[in-house]
Amino acid sequence: MAVLCDTQIRECVPIEPFAENVKRPGTVSYGVSSYGYDVRVGTKFKIFTNATSGGVAIVDPKNFTNDLFITIDTAQTGKDHILIPPNSFALAETIEVFDVPRDVLAICVGKSTYARCGIIVNVTPLEPEWRGKVTIEISNTTPLPAKIYANEGIAQMIFLKADRVCAVSYADKGGKYQDQGGLTLPRVDGLPFQGH
Repeated sequence: MAVLCDTQIRECVPIEPFAENVKRPGTVSYGVSSYGYDVRVGTKFKIFTNATSGGVAIVDPKNFTNDLFITIDTAQTGKDHILIPPNSFALAETIEVFDVPRDVLAICVGKSTYARCGIIVNVTPLEPEWRGKVTIEISNTTPLPAKIYANEGIAQMIFLKADRVCAVSYADKGGKYQDQGGLTLPRVDGLPFQGH
């Protein structure tokens, strides 16, 4: 298994819109890099809150409801950022849409600019033949509010090319997050989604 370099990413991994990694002063970097692709966070965020539940809600992946969040779209607020409360969590989406080839697996790691501020980014692997915008999980591990800048870099995707093609891809399985068009809340196959 090999890590794809910048030229291979350009040639092998459909990413739209594709951005080169050039210096953009005052901006958290994004675009293709030597051995990865730095994705941008979009303008839509869902921030965890207990304000709507009277402080008694439980986060349950099998019975997840949209009222556990407040939704903020910076495109509508006119701001270039959102604030994640202390020791809290937000979901967001990438600007980029990915179409992962059948012989590639993408792994996400956080950007050091945010990690050094106590902001941890997580994305589960993008499996072979997964398509869509990526839902990003952002944790503020600090006791202070944390700014996340919309339309700027948030995490890096590293693409691993397999020596052999998998027998069953994400598309073959009919994965529940296939072709997601944006920020997608958790789902468990066979259970109805409780969101709005």
